[in-house]
Amino acid sequence: MQWLMKIQISRGICKFIHSFSLSPLRLHSRSSSGVRTQRWNDYDSPEEFNFASDVLDDWAQMEEEGKRGPSPALWWVNGQGEEIKWSFRDLRDVTRRAANAFEQSCGLRQGDRLALILPRVPEWWLVTIGCLRTGVVFMPGTTQLKAKDILYRLQMSQAKAIVTTDSLIPEVESIVSECPALKTKLVVSDRSHEGWLNFRSLVKSASPYHTCIKSKMKDPMAIFFTSGTTGFPKMAKHNQGLAFRSSTPSCRKFMKLKTSDVIWCMSDPGWILATIGGMLEPWTSGATLFIHELPQFDPKVIIETLTTYPITTLCSAPTVYRMLVQKDLKRYKFKRLRQCLTGGEPLNPEVLEQWKAQTGLELYEGYGQTEVGIICANCKGQEIKPGSMGKGVVPYDVQIIDENGNILPTGKEGEIALRLESTRPFCFFSEYVDNPEKTKATIRRNFYVTGDRGVMDSDGYFWFVGRADDVIISSGYRIGPFEVESALIEHPAVVESAVVSSPDPIRGEVVKAFVVLAAPFKSSNREKLTAELQEHVKNSTAPYKYPRKVEFVQELPKTITGKIKRNVLRDREWGRA
Repeated sequence: MQWLMKIQISRGICKFIHSFSLSPLRLHSRSSSGVRTQRWNDYDSPEEFNFASDVLDDWAQMEEEGKRGPSPALWWVNGQGEEIKWSFRDLRDVTRRAANAFEQSCGLRQGDRLALILPRVPEWWLVTIGCLRTGVVFMPGTTQLKAKDILYRLQMSQAKAIVTTDSLIPEVESIVSECPALKTKLVVSDRSHEGWLNFRSLVKSASPYHTCIKSKMKDPMAIFFTSGTTGFPKMAKHNQGLAFRSSTPSCRKFMKLKTSDVIWCMSDPGWILATIGGMLEPWTSGATLFIHELPQFDPKVIIETLTTYPITTLCSAPTVYRMLVQKDLKRYKFKRLRQCLTGGEPLNPEVLEQWKAQTGLELYEGYGQTEVGIICANCKGQEIKPGSMGKGVVPYDVQIIDENGNILPTGKEGEIALRLESTRPFCFFSEYVDNPEKTKATIRRNFYVTGDRGVMDSDGYFWFVGRADDVIISSGYRIGPFEVESALIEHPAVVESAVVSSPDPIRGEVVKAFVVLAAPFKSSNREKLTAELQEHVKNSTAPYKYPRKVEFVQELPKTITGKIKRNVLRDREWGRA
């Protein structure tokens, strides 16, 4: 990390007192002076857009012209005394180095795909912005992935490169022979590893001069792997519209950041929220992105961080707030915290009320999807109805529809959907890669269906009811039951299993497995066998997917054709049977 420290700003603790109404979006004046645009929902989108050149580099220029205050663009700490601060000028220069490393040392070109599996380290942002500058498509993944998960992602995407950390090298090496498309392996490390290029060394020796590509709005930017219900994760591909949406002022009303803000987005780098809330929106607004490496969600560390640093905006999953309100928060003074955001799973009304009672701050919930970003939100300035996800946000027209695509009246439960016009919205995912059937299945008449069920009240507020499919949302992680069931069936004790959600006071819901045992294991110690199955799933797939609850049953409920009726088990768990 020493080479990064050399770029650290030596201004000491910034005062964070400057607040400008400047916007770096010169692309708007550019588009109005000759660039042809197409319209969707009254929003102009340029034919060309690149977040690195059109946003970050403009902020860097404003810093050089003295039009932006001294607050850093990125402020990273690890809780062990290390601290890094980059201005937008620093960010511009070091990401240009990263872009040169990709092109000159790795031979990567526009359209190539790169698997990005890193913890919350500064290099995650160097890689993503370096990819934007070169047109390389980045594919984030959580560091909890195991060899089987990584193999699936590399094979399905035909990735030409991977960037990861020391700890995952053994996992990658165990499967790399099965990935002929993979040409470049990069590791973020202070040590050298045979067969791996050292990313830090490459960036350090690369030139800080680079010409950013002129990407088209329809050019691919990123691929995010979703959670599946009856199969493995799908690849949701986003084009440059994902970044352009954050560059549209009316689309930023949920976070509502200013240049004087310091936002701490605690999302796992593998999820789309880290890209939107932990990069695109903060830097579009010229705000400071605060990052704590935070290997684990420790309430004590979170509280200590909020009391030590001048964080103005906190964004995290409801699980974190559930953990925090268990503490006596009235004993602490959060320096500058004024806005608290949450999303990724339903927020309990009692947590919202406890948070306000203990901190005096409102908790604003947003609701969205990997495929389309934020759909609904409780935005600052509007009434908060506890338990509601808020109202639909620009540029979406959110409705509740039935199975035939008809809009339902207020108070009637149905599927949450987005009304479509003649053209696909610029901020939608482009497609599920190599899966046209699944892509087509998201459209019902003139609506995009989210797969979630809800209700809209007479004031236009939306209320989450549950998933239309079997995806489990636990601590903000979306878990497809198929992968857990597939891992369980590999164990000799398991004849078959069904995985569903089960209520949990802290995580909202957790994974529960109903297991039918093979004859030789029916007399086994159940407590010991439960622990063994849990450990098996942890080792077979990403650990966050393991079943925290296991129930052994004689048989599973099935349809007449033999399909497992997960809905029966889920309803039983939630007291709806």
